[in-house]
Amino acid sequence: MKKLSVLVIAAALLLSGCNMSTLNGIGQMDSATAGATIGNVIASVLGLNKMTRQDIFGAWTYTGPGCAFTSDQLLAKAGGEVAAAEIKTKIEPTYKKLGIKASNTSVTFNEDGTFTARFAGKQLSGNYTFDEATYKVTMQTLLLSLNCYAKKNINGIGLLFESSKLLTLLQTMAALSGDATFQTVGELSKNYDGLRLGFDYKR
Repeated sequence: MKKLSVLVIAAALLLSGCNMSTLNGIGQMDSATAGATIGNVIASVLGLNKMTRQDIFGAWTYTGPGCAFTSDQLLAKAGGEVAAAEIKTKIEPTYKKLGIKASNTSVTFNEDGTFTARFAGKQLSGNYTFDEATYKVTMQTLLLSLNCYAKKNINGIGLLFESSKLLTLLQTMAALSGDATFQTVGELSKNYDGLRLGFDYKR
C-alpha cells in the first residue's frame, strides 16, 4: 500500500506540468529510421498541428514514447525530425523496463468532461478541461490537479510533460522496482532546448 501511494504521488508530479530543457546521447540513425521521419516536422512541434477539444475525445491506448519541440526553430537546431525520432528510440527501453506498455497504460476523455486513465496499471479518474489556446489538459481527481499538453500526431495524440516531473516519476518507479541505476531521462535533459517528453496514444 505504501509503495502504491508513493507511485500515485509520483504520477501526479509527472502530470503537473510541461516545459523541458535538453537532451544528451543522440547517436546516428540508420537509413530506414531517418527515411521514416521525412515530412513529419509538424508532428514534432507543439502547436503547429492545431487541436480542438473534440480531437481528444475517445479512448486512447499507449503506443510508445512521445516528444515534441516548442518551436520549429528549436527542432531545426536539435537536428530536425531525425533527432526527434531518436529521442523516442532512446527512452523506449526505459519505459519498457518500468512496465509501461499498451496493455496497462491508457486514457479516455469523455465528452461530458470526465476522464479515466491507467499508467503502468495504476488507475486515475475525475474531470478534465482542455484549453484550445495553449493545448493544456488539466485533469482533476478527488485529491490532485494534473496537467499536461496535448499534441496531434499523424496516427493519434501525444501527452507531453515537463522533464523534471517525468524524471521524478520514472526515478520513483525505478526505486520501487529495486533498480537504483536509472539515468536515461537525466541524460535526456542536458543538450536540447525546448523539448517536451511523454507518451503517444492511438485509438
